[in-house]
Amino acid sequence: MDRPPPDPNKLLASWMEWERGENTPGRILADLKTGGLREVLEQLAAAPPSGDAG
Repeated sequence: MDRPPPDPNKLLASWMEWERGENTPGRILADLKTGGLREVLEQLAAAPPSGDAG
């Protein structure tokens, strides 16, 4: 069964839950993993630099 594509909004929501202390680190890591964080990071790492750095 294929996983749906990563949803950056859901990943951010999970991250924010962790920052607010609303969930355990293990739960957040599981949510980030199943939410596709690896794929998002791989896409960002493969993209050419945007040149916005300062």
